[in-house]
Amino acid sequence: MVEKRLGALPVAAEFLRRLDVSGIVDAVCPGGASALVTHGQVIEALVANRLTSPAPLVRVEDWARCWAVEEVFGIGPELLNDDRLARALDAIAPHLDEIAGTVGARAISEFGIDVARLHWDMTSMSVHGAYPAEGQDEDFPLIRYGHPKDRRTDLKQVQAGLAVAADGGVPIHAKVFGGSAAEVSQVIGAMKDLRAMAATRDFLMVADSKLVSYANVSALLQAGVEFIAPAPAAQVGNEVYAALDLRQAVVVDWVPDRDADKPPEKRETYRVLEDTHVLNGPRKSDPPLTLRRILVHSTANAAGQQAARAKRLAKAAEEFGKLTTAAGGRHYRTREKIVARIGVIAAKRRVTSCLRWAVTENEHGAPVLAWHFDQAVLDAEAAIDGWYALLTCIPADRATPAEALIHYKGQGTVERRYHDFKGPLAVTPVFVQHNRRVAALIQVICLALLVFCLIERQVRRALGPEQTMTGLYPDNRRVRPTGRMIFYHLGELTLRIGNLTDPPTVQITRGVQLHLLDLLDTDIGQTRWPQT
Repeated sequence: MVEKRLGALPVAAEFLRRLDVSGIVDAVCPGGASALVTHGQVIEALVANRLTSPAPLVRVEDWARCWAVEEVFGIGPELLNDDRLARALDAIAPHLDEIAGTVGARAISEFGIDVARLHWDMTSMSVHGAYPAEGQDEDFPLIRYGHPKDRRTDLKQVQAGLAVAADGGVPIHAKVFGGSAAEVSQVIGAMKDLRAMAATRDFLMVADSKLVSYANVSALLQAGVEFIAPAPAAQVGNEVYAALDLRQAVVVDWVPDRDADKPPEKRETYRVLEDTHVLNGPRKSDPPLTLRRILVHSTANAAGQQAARAKRLAKAAEEFGKLTTAAGGRHYRTREKIVARIGVIAAKRRVTSCLRWAVTENEHGAPVLAWHFDQAVLDAEAAIDGWYALLTCIPADRATPAEALIHYKGQGTVERRYHDFKGPLAVTPVFVQHNRRVAALIQVICLALLVFCLIERQVRRALGPEQTMTGLYPDNRRVRPTGRMIFYHLGELTLRIGNLTDPPTVQITRGVQLHLLDLLDTDIGQTRWPQT
């Protein structure tokens, strides 16, 4: 009797089959497959590894021996050695865009994903190793220093962009970029890719403030693609917010998911106003672009900004108090030293605008520091707390200011998917030689994220309108199932492999596992396991 981990392998295999990942890969990478296993099969196995127990390439063969990979995918562990995996990554590397586009289009049609609203964003992944410029292939995304989201400025990076459908938070499109690629320069390419994938369907593109440049907005308007994005801070001065009357703003009838169980008085409240924003081009001959500007006030943002300001002021006051006491002493005997220290504190605590100070001398000729915070400046700062602006080209008769805000608030979906991308799917750190293989491996992980999200969507849709269930946590509370929890509970399934008279059996230890398999419409008892 042999026992292997089964986990969510049968579920992953079924979703990969519906996406036809193996067939799509083999169609664009012909002629390089061995007689025993194709590139497409290897890529499916790599996706399954990322979904169940992410491992470095040199450990995937060990994973396949311990897990029921041969029984589910029909691939012997010895066929998943690191050399074979590397050759599969090399094979798909020149075709990443084609594979991503075809699989994304397949996901839309096969699973009926609504692409009316798509959220676009980019993130960075740090890589370990020197990756010298002369050793990289310029035909693929280059690993370089950039502006890392994880703040690991000591490491080079590569970037990825995701387009996530509001329907289930499914990432229907993914693209790998070089480490130094500017986010603002990738918007037009992403828009063209999404238009091709959505075919005749119209869609709304939601993104961060990197979308807002004259070139990007012009291209989107010319293509007839509607968008929503925050206005860059530099384009809306504080005087605009200071002139707004919060009493005239309309309360938005919407509650964030995180506040759903809170009493009404503790929930975040949004209010909106509307005017127009003119975007000028870099050349005098460029026609100005007029957009709708949705001015949004958030009580949670206001409270957060007020608390942050109070904290900064308190720390600055403490340090200035110490400096006042120390003025004229051994360390601060001269005016110059005191002034230098004032500058350090003001910059560090970001109180330069409201700080008022003077250094004089007492009757003994020793320097004396007097300081205070200008209350008028602080009041002016407080008056604009909680305000920010969104820009959109959606016609007013198709979306009110409140509706535009609600569309934008779905942007958190793509950020949560990046959390999954770097968490359970273990995208970082990346240990792979050659930048082409790094790009290919990240694209594989994007495919794994697609399957991960489709599984989560399937479970939630099967639960009905409330999309909640019990049994996921020890206290049996009712919650919306996440991909993490689904894979956690299915991960404990095992397969006992016997002989011809003792067929393989799946060991199910908890009722929640049966419930999840039922919601996923997966009957693993009907799977024809190979006999040993």
